[in-house]
Amino acid sequence: MKTTLENIVQSICSQNKLHGKKIIKNLKKFDEDYYVRADKFLTKYVALLQSENKTIDYAIDCYLQMIADINYETVQFIQTGAYSSKTFDEVNKRVYNNPEVMKYYVHGILMSQFLWAHHYNILLFFSKIINKYKNKINHYLEVGGGHGLYASEAIEITKNKAKYDLVDISQSSIDIAKMMIANNNVSYTLLNIFDYESALKYDFITMGEVLEHVEDPVKLLKKLFTLLDADGKLFITVPSNAPTIDHIYLFKNADDIRKVISAAGFAIEQEFTIYAEDVPVELAEKHKVSMMYAGVLVKQNK
Repeated sequence: MKTTLENIVQSICSQNKLHGKKIIKNLKKFDEDYYVRADKFLTKYVALLQSENKTIDYAIDCYLQMIADINYETVQFIQTGAYSSKTFDEVNKRVYNNPEVMKYYVHGILMSQFLWAHHYNILLFFSKIINKYKNKINHYLEVGGGHGLYASEAIEITKNKAKYDLVDISQSSIDIAKMMIANNNVSYTLLNIFDYESALKYDFITMGEVLEHVEDPVKLLKKLFTLLDADGKLFITVPSNAPTIDHIYLFKNADDIRKVISAAGFAIEQEFTIYAEDVPVELAEKHKVSMMYAGVLVKQNK
């Protein structure tokens, strides 16, 4: 009997052979742990779909629509050297406040977590970091935790012993996160993070792929600076050269990201980078291949 993952890959290959070949190439790199994690994630995801009277075929359609969007945005990016959206208001109207777009886009992003090699490797890096600090995490905050994967990982590793807060600007994302996390020890807040206030300071904050969605990433990091404990850790992921329908701020390389980090008052304790395509670094940089950056940040003046 085929697994859910096998059925997903087979369906994608039948509808988009080129993209299907890339996914198959990715899967060959992974060990048994990947399949255990993927099965666990997809089991919860299928249950979420069923609760909405949807099937995995619906999710695959959403994913392929997102890929079509990315391909179109990539062509525009290559031609212009810029993202198609420049302001949050544009993206809010185009994506976040557009139910027709959001209903497929959120599911497309969910599917990518175990279909894109760089997304999975970033998750492994995150797991390593949480394991390192698990005994020091008492107050955990996640900003923009739409798919719930990272919060779930943090809860499992810290043995559900901390206070967990999740803040997101999208109700659709929060609804999915609640289903995927399925833990009563998590508090959810529907709010723009700039408007979020907390009486306590967090010793660990996670913010995955959010900086590229704002016009002023330094301002956003400074906001997190105020929420972080003096000895706390901030874990961020940021893509460079990653044209999509809701990306605003263009980071051209890892140095662009590091400059923003420093300008916000943070120092980099540890970092990890990985390209979306398995090509030599020189070629990736020349052709502006999307790169994912992950960093563990601490306050410079602690």
